[in-house]
Amino acid sequence: MAAKSILNVFLLSLAISGVCSDIFFRFENNCRDTLWLAASPSDGDLNAGNNPGTLESLLMPDPYNGVLWARTRCTTNATNYFSCDTGDCGTGEPICQGPPPAYPVTLLYIGINKNVVSYEVSLTHGHNVAVRIQPDGGSLVEGGSGPCPVVDCVQNIGNICPSPLVAKNKEGQYVGCNSACDVLRQCRGSDYNNQRVKQLCRLAHVYPTDFDPPIYKCSGPKSINITFCPT
Repeated sequence: MAAKSILNVFLLSLAISGVCSDIFFRFENNCRDTLWLAASPSDGDLNAGNNPGTLESLLMPDPYNGVLWARTRCTTNATNYFSCDTGDCGTGEPICQGPPPAYPVTLLYIGINKNVVSYEVSLTHGHNVAVRIQPDGGSLVEGGSGPCPVVDCVQNIGNICPSPLVAKNKEGQYVGCNSACDVLRQCRGSDYNNQRVKQLCRLAHVYPTDFDPPIYKCSGPKSINITFCPT
């Protein structure tokens, strides 16, 4: 793995009221491939490629309410059209301006309000990369107390992904596992594949009515550390 380095400190300057929080979001790429981060809403600062072994920091605005995700295996063709095997925004440009992309994709829902951060890992639209959200410091509020918990999905979903849900790129390589709700319209916790995914990723939300664990709210963390392909 390449030596970890902090490439940039980005400042999101969204046209929303309020002041910026002191909360840094730190994105670490432990995957073997380059990842392209994206967010909705975003002003484009998250759209640079993150090489393996790199760490980026982003100072988030307060308030903020949106979704973050990682795009995988992104390339630019001879006509300068930018596309990704998963998480693609469909515009042909590196910058995502709209809502979350085509599926499958691991989604991170983030809310910030008065220095309180709510966070979850969602597989309700499939899975394309392992991820962990780990607050540094802060205390749990609304529904609990104590340190702010880790939430993640770090297991290899590809090992249990049934053939109707497997997503492949144009070379026929596995790139992600679709949601049973999106493809098979199986949106309950009792449905077979949802049960299997939940067993592997019990801290993530797997189907629309999956509320275990709750969406945690963390007051006053020093930073929110997001690691892709955590070891």
